[in-house]
Amino acid sequence: MDSVLREHLQHSKLFAKVGLESVEHLFEGCERRKLERGDHLLEADAANGHLYLILGGEFRVYLQGRDMPAQAVLVGGDCVGEMSLLDGQPASALVLAAQDSEVLAIPHEVVWSLVDCSHGVARNLLAIISGRVRQGNQALVAMQERSLEFEEEGSVDALTGIHNRRWLLEAFPRAMARCARDEKPLCLVIADIDLFRDFNARFGYLAGDAVLRRMAHRLADGLRAWDLVARHGGQAFAVLLPEADLEDALSIAERLRELVAIGSGLQTDEGVTLSCGVARMAPGEELEDLLARADAALRRAKEGGRDRVEAAA
Repeated sequence: MDSVLREHLQHSKLFAKVGLESVEHLFEGCERRKLERGDHLLEADAANGHLYLILGGEFRVYLQGRDMPAQAVLVGGDCVGEMSLLDGQPASALVLAAQDSEVLAIPHEVVWSLVDCSHGVARNLLAIISGRVRQGNQALVAMQERSLEFEEEGSVDALTGIHNRRWLLEAFPRAMARCARDEKPLCLVIADIDLFRDFNARFGYLAGDAVLRRMAHRLADGLRAWDLVARHGGQAFAVLLPEADLEDALSIAERLRELVAIGSGLQTDEGVTLSCGVARMAPGEELEDLLARADAALRRAKEGGRDRVEAAA
């Protein structure tokens, strides 16, 4: 073994703190390979019979092709190919040279001989594999967090900060199904700000947006922990009340109406009132029908003078 290769091995993760004299004879079955920038070291789903120790240069690892960002960057002292060494499966990633590079190709049978001859090599190989698994877990967690962020962005109303109609159409039917299965009552409230168009004409749309935000927070603060609230559209909000019969729902809706009528003490909130329509879920009723009945009750509240609560027939 020449002195240059020996120095590379001593600085590698695989042979850290390993006396090379005990395993030096095994390197006769290994091959040094040079790759130019862009050359593929491993192909995803292709058979692999080597563990590659990087002697110099840089490699990029792609799990889903070149169109996606690199999963990892490998440099001198790193190794690659250890996962297919363990499970005997084809390579799971594309690995290509990001610059002119050099590797030591160690056949799998030589790797196992190294493990048999040196506890240090076995320990280092386990550490490398453990690090690779940990890195994969961290990438998975990061991907899930990004997915949740995107999902949250898609289900939250940007203006009010509460859930939007898209979320409503997914979450409300699930809650309705649970109550129907458990034979528990459930009611729906549609709450709508009275004469909101006139309010916008008088104070402007920025003031109207501020009222919508405060209204959303008041509604959310006035509900039970297991109730669901979402912006239904425009100045209307939908509130789902699981395990509430009609009497309970009317009481909750009245409390919400009074909470809004009290206002926040801001001048632009003076005169802002809320009308509510309440409907109790009938056996086998779908969300669309329940919304229609609550909306009909809301119209009666508007026609009856506003700032009031009406129950569906």
